[in-house]
Amino acid sequence: MSFSPTEFQPLRRLMPVVLLAALVGACSSSPAPTSYDLSAPTSRIRGAAGVQVLVNEPAALQTLASQQILVKDASGTVSFLGGAQWADNLPRLIQTRLINTFENASQLRGVSRPSSGAVADVQLISELRSFEIATPSDEAVVEISVKIVSDQNGRIMNGRIFRARAPVAAVDAPNATRALDEALSKVMLDIVRWVSGSPLPRREEPGDLRSEAPAKEQAPT
Repeated sequence: MSFSPTEFQPLRRLMPVVLLAALVGACSSSPAPTSYDLSAPTSRIRGAAGVQVLVNEPAALQTLASQQILVKDASGTVSFLGGAQWADNLPRLIQTRLINTFENASQLRGVSRPSSGAVADVQLISELRSFEIATPSDEAVVEISVKIVSDQNGRIMNGRIFRARAPVAAVDAPNATRALDEALSKVMLDIVRWVSGSPLPRREEPGDLRSEAPAKEQAPT
């Protein structure tokens, strides 16, 4: 069977539509990535009783401010593990797990996020510097810079960089996420110990400073 040029034109116009439908069908059949969570350590640490802390979401570069699991080689080239992702945006997930670690490990009176509207003594301002699998050393690398800021006057009271590494058995999603979770747990416990051991200001509450009302003068008789 043969087609004349005039008869072939409708078929030629139809071909891109057919190819597009095939591509859409192939994409829609791709499996959804597996989501991995991070944990919060439960070790008990003596804390600074009576102090309230607000934990801010860590600042991060665009490559770290996502759900993708980062792999970086010795040259600094960045790639991502396919078929896997974090359960939430990474800085927000770390903020939640750090709050959980304070709640699990310390005696602090109250730990929350700024959006809670809670009145705090200090805030933790942090930056997520590294959270990746380093190759060819095959290590999970976590680095977070943290500052303690007075909520009363905004003064930076103390600052420190926390680092931890953990070996990776294989550069795949289950092993990579397990190693990053282990390294992050070390960092979060170090942060809690550091904050709990720092001299922190405490807001005065009604009843903290009690003064007796002056006695009323008696009217002259």
